[in-house]
Amino acid sequence: MEYLSFEKPIEELEIQLFKAHELADETGVDMAKTITDIRQKLDDAKKEIYSNLNAWERVQLSRHPQRPYTQAYIHSITEGEFIELHGDRGVKDDKAMIGGWGKIGDQTCMIIGQQKGVNTKMRQYRNFGMANPEGYRKALRLMKQAEKFGRPVVTLIDTPGAFPGLEAEERGQGEAIARNIMEMSRLKVPVICIIIGEGASGGAIGIGVGDKVLMLENTWYSVISPESCSSILWRSWDYKETAAEVLKLTATDMKKNGLIDGIIKEPLGGAHANPDATFEIVKREIIKHIKALSKLNPEERVEKRMEKFFSMGVYTE
Repeated sequence: MEYLSFEKPIEELEIQLFKAHELADETGVDMAKTITDIRQKLDDAKKEIYSNLNAWERVQLSRHPQRPYTQAYIHSITEGEFIELHGDRGVKDDKAMIGGWGKIGDQTCMIIGQQKGVNTKMRQYRNFGMANPEGYRKALRLMKQAEKFGRPVVTLIDTPGAFPGLEAEERGQGEAIARNIMEMSRLKVPVICIIIGEGASGGAIGIGVGDKVLMLENTWYSVISPESCSSILWRSWDYKETAAEVLKLTATDMKKNGLIDGIIKEPLGGAHANPDATFEIVKREIIKHIKALSKLNPEERVEKRMEKFFSMGVYTE
């Protein structure tokens, strides 16, 4: 297990717990009371630390190297085989954006999301989860296919942003994302969007327009990353913690400002501490919302979806 800077007290207690078990095994000495005491201290430390996380610490948790990515969610929440579909029918198959058919509970869904990669080689292969225009066009093609067959769309968002390279702009990055926003707003099937890690800029909103937009507890969603915001405003990354606070990018802030519909609670310690429990929680949420949304007729769903996004940012003096 890798530990973040604010998790050092937890790391120290877990080392103590390991040594106590090791000593008991090697010497046969009864360490039961010591082990119980350390476990209690560990539980208390976890509750204290994870209940008082600031915005930057949640950003760090969202990027934890052991945090599960889109493929892990797909293979854990779907029943049977996941059938991945490829290509935008124009340029190529973008490896940063994956999608296909999978069964969640008793409902077949089109599942789409960004995949970052679990090691250096795979991160390069997946372009660090930053999709090119063809990735967004592939996503739209799959959404339209889901609409054709009357199946719900589930998107899993985890990206540091759409790929900012010159070739992406040449192939119409802005247009591809804008078209996705327009088309997703009027899809006639239920659309559920879940931020499972980073939700940055147009890269996130390009697959983030839905009837229900949910965030896992230790994720962030913003027009810009804290580091980029810091570099623009202060000409340095040294103020990224301050930027994270003022951007109001945490799930709590987003819910308070009416920009998301709900927060999905993570196991104590974050999604990476207990991935299986996280997958089960997310699966239950998806099934619950699909059942509720399926009771509405398509026209009513589209009207409510549009009304929700049109009302964002509106205020009166």
